[in-house]
Amino acid sequence: MTTYELIGNGIAAFLTLCIFSFLYKDNPFYKFAERLVAGVATGYFTMLLFWTNFQDKVWQPIFLNGEYHYIIPAILGIIMWTRFSKKYSWISRYSIAFYIGIGSGVSITVYLYTYLFKQLQATIATPLTFDVAGLNIFLVVIAVVSALVYFFFSMPHKGLFGAVSRFGIYIIMIGFGAGFGLTVMGRIALLVNRIIFLKGWLLELFGG
Repeated sequence: MTTYELIGNGIAAFLTLCIFSFLYKDNPFYKFAERLVAGVATGYFTMLLFWTNFQDKVWQPIFLNGEYHYIIPAILGIIMWTRFSKKYSWISRYSIAFYIGIGSGVSITVYLYTYLFKQLQATIATPLTFDVAGLNIFLVVIAVVSALVYFFFSMPHKGLFGAVSRFGIYIIMIGFGAGFGLTVMGRIALLVNRIIFLKGWLLELFGG
């Protein structure tokens, strides 16, 4: 490892320890690292958006290619900056209305197709077979139907319907638990990665 790499890793190790210091209590080191990360991320994404959005979708189409219909979204984007004015902040509501309306129209159809129709298709279209894979599909179908029954409130959850509904809530809780466990394991993996990084930096610093 070169001297520059050692210094760079040393700065990264210092900032990592500053973040870990929050485990003790809030302190100036943590605040410094937090604000540094926020500032660097803001500057980076500002330049990224400038070169990948403004340059490609505003400047080049309008001033170089003559596609003047891009002026309309450009004006709507400029209007968004009126949020910083107390007197003219109401003008930005028009841009926000366009953004929310178009975003909702696009995202609702995508979410329905991805998280509802495709899931139902995968649940129904897969054939049932007399093997381990078939048993797995059968359990998935039972779990999906039971979870849907739990959210069916047009009739009282009593008798067989109530039993299926209770089984459905167990399935939902298992799903939530698995999702939470996956999130925790992801965070633990990040922690282990930073500890391995600190260990490697210390070994390089003190010659192994």
